[in-house]
Amino acid sequence: MTAMLNTATRPNWLRPSVIQPLNEHRNALKNGAEVDQDEVGFFLYDLDYLAQHLSTLMQQDVIKLWFAVKANPLSRVITTLAQQGFNFDVASQGELTQVLAQNVQAERILNTGPAKSKQQMKAFLTQGVRTFVVESLNQLQWLNEAATELSCRPQVLLRVQLQWDEGEKNPLGGNEVTAFGLSCQEWQTIKVSDFLALNINGLHIFQWGNMLSNERMFELWSQMVTPLLSLAEQLEMTLEVLDLGGGLGVDYLQTGQSLHWDNIVADLAKIKARAGVSELWLELGRFAVAEMGYYVTSVVDRKENFDQQQLVLSGGINHLIRPAITEQPFPVAMLRESQASESYFDLHGPLCTSLDKLGTLAIANDVGIDDQLIFGLAGAYGFTESMPFFLCHPIAAEYVLQQGKIEQVRAAQPATWYLR
Repeated sequence: MTAMLNTATRPNWLRPSVIQPLNEHRNALKNGAEVDQDEVGFFLYDLDYLAQHLSTLMQQDVIKLWFAVKANPLSRVITTLAQQGFNFDVASQGELTQVLAQNVQAERILNTGPAKSKQQMKAFLTQGVRTFVVESLNQLQWLNEAATELSCRPQVLLRVQLQWDEGEKNPLGGNEVTAFGLSCQEWQTIKVSDFLALNINGLHIFQWGNMLSNERMFELWSQMVTPLLSLAEQLEMTLEVLDLGGGLGVDYLQTGQSLHWDNIVADLAKIKARAGVSELWLELGRFAVAEMGYYVTSVVDRKENFDQQQLVLSGGINHLIRPAITEQPFPVAMLRESQASESYFDLHGPLCTSLDKLGTLAIANDVGIDDQLIFGLAGAYGFTESMPFFLCHPIAAEYVLQQGKIEQVRAAQPATWYLR
C-alpha cells in the first residue's frame, strides 16, 4: 500500500514556539512524493528547517558549538551541520567513521565517552583526531602513551563529576555517581606536568539532561565555576577551555516551558567571563536537531480496555524508544485533517512487551484503523536509540525533506537484512 505524503507545509498541531512551522496549514508536507507504507514506520527530517535553526545558533561569538552525533548520525544531517559550521562530538569508532565519511575534517572532531581504550584512542589519533575528553586516570595515561608513540600532542579536557546539594534527577545521574569522568579529588592525584605528550588545557562537566529553565541552567553553570577553577589551580594547569556539555532541553510534553537561545548566550557570556577562559564549548544534541524530525506510523487496531481507549500501532519502541525510557512522549496528531473532538488514547506498539507504549495522548476521536499518526520532535534520539531487532519487525526507513522534495536516504529493511 502506498500513501501520498505532502511536503510543502508543516502541520500546525505543535505550538509555533516549539516547532517554528513555515506554514500554518494543517495539510502537512506537500509536493507529491510517495512513501511506501509497507515499511510500517519511517522518519522524515526537514533539512531546510534544520539549516535555518542552526544558522540562528551560530550567530554568536560566545560559544564554540559541537554536535553530539549520538543524537542523529544520519549522513545528510551531519552534512547539514557541517555546512553550518558545527563541530562534532563522537563517542565511538562507528560515529567517527560516519562523520569522516561526510568529508568532515578530523580537526573538527572531539572524542568523548566513558569507554575509550588505548587502542581506540590510538586509532583516533591515527585518523587525525587531536581533541579528547579524558574520563579516567587510565585514559589519561593511555592517551599520553599513544601520543608519544605517534609523535603528536593532542588537546585534552579532563571530565569532572561534581555532587550537588540538590541533585538534578536525569539520565546522566544528576547527583548520583556515574561512569562519566572523575571527582575533583581523584583528578587532584595527578600532575599535569607528568603528561608531556598532552596539552591538558581544559575541563569538561555535564551531568544533567533536558533542562527547560534558563534560570536553573544558569544556576547550575554558576555553581560549577568555583570548584573547577580551584581544581585547575591545584593541577597547575592553564585553564583555556571549559566544556559545559549539553543538557539543553526540548519541551516534549508541550508544557509551554522552553529555553531561550538569546538568554543562553547572554548567561554563558557571564560564565565565560567568570571562568576567565578563552573558549567555552557546548555539545548540543536534541536542542540542535529534535525539531526538524517527524516519525510516521499507522494504526493497526483500536479498542477499549477497562474504560481506556487504546490504539495499537505498526511501529512502537522498535522505532522510537525514548518515550518508554524517559516517560516523555513525543507530541502526536493524525496526518489527515479532522474536525472531531479529541480523546485520550494509550498508544501501544507491536512488540510483545508492556514497555512498548509511546504515551497517553490526545488525538481526534475519529481516528481509526489505517490512519497515519505523525509524531513531532523526533529528529533526536529516534532511529538509532530504538530497539529495532526485537520480534523481527522491519527496520524503519529514513527520508529527508529539502527544497520541497522528499528523498529516501535508507529504505525500510526486513528482518532478513540482519538475521543469519
